[in-house]
Amino acid sequence: MLLFAMEASRDFGQAVAGHLGTNLDPHEERAFEDGEHKSRPLVNVRGRDAYVIQGLHGDAEQNTNDKLVRLLMFLATLKDDGAARVTAVIPYLAYARKDRQTKARDPVATRTLARLIESVGTDSVMTLDVHNLAAFQNAFRCCNWHLDTRSLFARHVIPQLGSAELSVVSPDAGGVKRAQLFREMLEGLLGRPVRAAFMEKRRSAGVVSGSHLVGDAEGRTAIVVDDMIASGGTMVRAAQALKERGAEQVIAFAAHGLFTKGAEQALEDAAIDRWIVTDTVPRRSIDPVLFDRRVEVVSAAPLFAEAIRRLHHDGSLVELLSFPG
Repeated sequence: MLLFAMEASRDFGQAVAGHLGTNLDPHEERAFEDGEHKSRPLVNVRGRDAYVIQGLHGDAEQNTNDKLVRLLMFLATLKDDGAARVTAVIPYLAYARKDRQTKARDPVATRTLARLIESVGTDSVMTLDVHNLAAFQNAFRCCNWHLDTRSLFARHVIPQLGSAELSVVSPDAGGVKRAQLFREMLEGLLGRPVRAAFMEKRRSAGVVSGSHLVGDAEGRTAIVVDDMIASGGTMVRAAQALKERGAEQVIAFAAHGLFTKGAEQALEDAAIDRWIVTDTVPRRSIDPVLFDRRVEVVSAAPLFAEAIRRLHHDGSLVELLSFPG
């Protein structure tokens, strides 16, 4: 097995390698003065099983499209150099929110992204908590492996919950299935009922509205579950409604902490007692004191490492994801 991590995702890649008990394999990335670049492996890849880690979150050094092109170029190079199987390991998958046409002549970006990745000969794709699982699975024709954060977050939060009555909440109707699966896992592990709720949410021209809450939160610890946090406005809107309905505390869970413009204001909002994310997206320009005070980070590297190990040895990913041991 060969394990590469593009420079923009090197820290996460090193964490994955550490949990696999190995080192990242060497490669070269070189930028040219005109903005072009190249990358190549520095080891023989012929006949090997190669995994390439690259998150597609934008940052100050490389935007999403920069990272995507670099990933495509490197995947293609591995196939050209004779790699037997190439897997793109994408902790955060960009363009996953635009999975259908909501206005006339809209792009279906998820499907286009899948075509690009497949076009360079990629054999399989692995990612974590996409926005719409059905759209992701239908977009890719190559093998696709979808990991989720249920076991990670359950292991992290259960020791802190005590005997509190719980309600798992989706911040919009589209995330009800995600919240339901997390609720079922908590019920199985805790051995007691966990309530469910979801928020009404409407988006038009980038403006989010809707504050109606369906479900029970009074006197409970409410766990709001989503795939990502961008500005944090959706989480705050849900938390405010929950507190108005009598929730004792609100915990916000999301796999991907993008924390874009406006996120600092959301992090300061008292409606949310704790924010919990994974490390698929490195900390951005959020004030480090504020971030450390308000945000807990659960590493997804062990989950990716175990998934890669099982995939390489033809093990079961279903067993890995179905229930935490």
